[in-house]
Amino acid sequence: MKPNILCLLALIFLSNSCKTENNTMFDPELNPEQLEVFGQDYISTPLHERDITISSDGNQLVYTLGNYKQTVRSLVSIKKTGDKWGDKEILPFSGKYNDIEPFFTVDGTKLFFASNRPMGEDSTRSDYNIWYVEQENGKWKTPIALDTLVNSPGDEFFPSVSSNGNLYFTATRENGIGREDIFVSTFSKDKYGVAVPLDSAINTKAYEFNAYISPDEDLLVFSSYGRADGLGGGDLYYSKKDKTGQWGKAQNLGEVVNSDKLDYCPFIDFPRNNFYFTSDRAKAPEERIKTVPELTNEANKVLNGMGNIYRINLDELNLNQQR
Repeated sequence: MKPNILCLLALIFLSNSCKTENNTMFDPELNPEQLEVFGQDYISTPLHERDITISSDGNQLVYTLGNYKQTVRSLVSIKKTGDKWGDKEILPFSGKYNDIEPFFTVDGTKLFFASNRPMGEDSTRSDYNIWYVEQENGKWKTPIALDTLVNSPGDEFFPSVSSNGNLYFTATRENGIGREDIFVSTFSKDKYGVAVPLDSAINTKAYEFNAYISPDEDLLVFSSYGRADGLGGGDLYYSKKDKTGQWGKAQNLGEVVNSDKLDYCPFIDFPRNNFYFTSDRAKAPEERIKTVPELTNEANKVLNGMGNIYRINLDELNLNQQR
């Protein structure tokens, strides 16, 4: 056999081996006791990843993938058929506008997300609004924007929905408490009501954003920047409802997950008992960089300061969440 044919066969073998290895580098069923980069080199890469959501049946995950400057951001899906995960694919309705922050409803029939795609007939509008798209028999329909009781001329971010349909999201509004706040819109008679900010147990004069609500609407995990007990560029906090239905004073999740960099976009996969979030933390070089190739190598590492997705067993956070 000619050498060039041997080389070609070797490349094909290596390519197939890498593909198989990559698709097995993440497993939502595992429960790591130590914080880990989720799907390193496959899901978490030198690019910017954030905002993961996993369907309740565990057969589909969606996350945001962006370029280094996050000027291009799309929703990426990976689906499981049988016991095998498929390839990464940009969702069919994503890729033209900046789509971020996906969230599956508990029954898996809808995916909420934030997007700067135009609303209605106003083609000049580029603020972020909350949309949802239905999935039927594995096929995605056309995305639908929520009405003006939720979406305003300003930005709305990070939708999260409880089992009863109540919607939590991030916005900056005149009736808010701080520079950025968490709002809730109650779902009743197939409609969303006027959005109101959560009280001072959650919102402060600082920044509160990216809130995950539990299916039972009794646990809220969110990010905040500017609090006295913060560890750095933005920390994850949590609050639980008391017996009267009031939110308790939010508490810092601590150094188990928080760092001196921005830690945000929480998600809890309750069926598999895992806690996910995004972090911009980086690993500094141990020695002085002496050459341009060394600098290039540092820039192209997974832990280069771009967003990555992290995971840890929920029990390690000691939330004592009653489920």
